[in-house]
Amino acid sequence: MPALSSARAIGGIGAILVMLTFVPSAGAIFGIAGFIMILVAVKEVADVLENRKVFSDMMTAVILAIIGVAVASLVVFATVFSAFQNGYFSSGYPYTPSTTITTAQWVAFGLAIGLGLLVAWLFFLFSSLYLRRSYNAIGAELDVHMFGTAGLLYFIGAATAIIGVGFVLLFVAQILTAVAFFSIPEKRPEKRPMTTSVPPV
Repeated sequence: MPALSSARAIGGIGAILVMLTFVPSAGAIFGIAGFIMILVAVKEVADVLENRKVFSDMMTAVILAIIGVAVASLVVFATVFSAFQNGYFSSGYPYTPSTTITTAQWVAFGLAIGLGLLVAWLFFLFSSLYLRRSYNAIGAELDVHMFGTAGLLYFIGAATAIIGVGFVLLFVAQILTAVAFFSIPEKRPEKRPMTTSVPPV
């Protein structure tokens, strides 16, 4: 039986692990483990809330992010591999640029790399929208508004990542995500009854 206390611990620890993604050597392992733990936590919250959309939105966000990484990696790898095959760089370290390649060819090379990164950015942007929807729903149902703040910062960070500033916001959003998960209450808050005012006779 899913419990909010379990989701609180799993999600909070997972969010912290995601922040360790850039640690040398073991960072990728921390990041993957953290993302999985956050997914498990969101699934448990969705089960408690009996709201499948909370988890489906998060899953959509993850799938879009994975596709973005895959597409960008494929385009960049294929472009760089083709450049080496066509003599853009010397065959040995330090792989200096070839003087026989024209400016137009270098421009085409740069545009191909840029296109791959642009596609990845668009996928991340749509991913952040679904993540924000999931976090907004969790925050509203559990009365933990930090989730909404984290979701908003994720979206703004993803939108501005293309100019570099967004990566700072994404890191701050991850910190707030950890705080939000650790702020989850033991029990689902009771819904406040709607009050209607009776006009004077």
